[in-house]
Amino acid sequence: MRILLVEDDPMIGKVVRQGLAAAGFAVDWATDGRAAELALGNGVYDLAVLDLGLPKKDGMALLHALRAGGSAMPVIVATARDAVPDRIAGLEAGADDYVIKPFDLDELVARVRALLRRHAGSGSPVLACGPLALDPARKIVTLDGAAVALSAREFAVLEVLMQRPGEVLSREALEEKVYGWGEEVGSNAVEVHLHHLRRKLGAGRIVNVRGVGYRVSED
Repeated sequence: MRILLVEDDPMIGKVVRQGLAAAGFAVDWATDGRAAELALGNGVYDLAVLDLGLPKKDGMALLHALRAGGSAMPVIVATARDAVPDRIAGLEAGADDYVIKPFDLDELVARVRALLRRHAGSGSPVLACGPLALDPARKIVTLDGAAVALSAREFAVLEVLMQRPGEVLSREALEEKVYGWGEEVGSNAVEVHLHHLRRKLGAGRIVNVRGVGYRVSED
């Protein structure tokens, strides 16, 4: 899952990016409102963590523009503006959650996961497709109750597929969700991860729709 972090403070941004990456997310970091606006125009993000006091374009203006453009992407506002009217204004502008600096990083990760679950229409913290289950928080995958050992990238690819059971996703779409800015991606990297997943889970679990992409089987 890919997140856009919008934060102009270099120390806070570095810590939050590292924490989200350690939790298994692909994280891009924009340090001003204009850069964030350009990044959001790509439509590749599953969620944004948004500061409000930004240079070049204020975070509240960015949030208004995002919602006015029809985007339903989840947004967590993370700001030092702790007055009740500020929180109300942020939520009324379209924020899905609001955290006050300084915040606990583990709590932010938990809020991110909860918001992604709500956005996907699931209240359960565990993703399940038939006998296949994936726990994003504990980084555990089981098949028929038995644990399956996956690499971090294999886990990330499987999580994207299981967030959309039955939906066919192209190689390019998977790549956009799993890799962030500046990460070197081999031309067949995603196919290699999918090959390993099919070997570990069984070819029938990850279905290759020839010429289109891949989906996780719900059977």
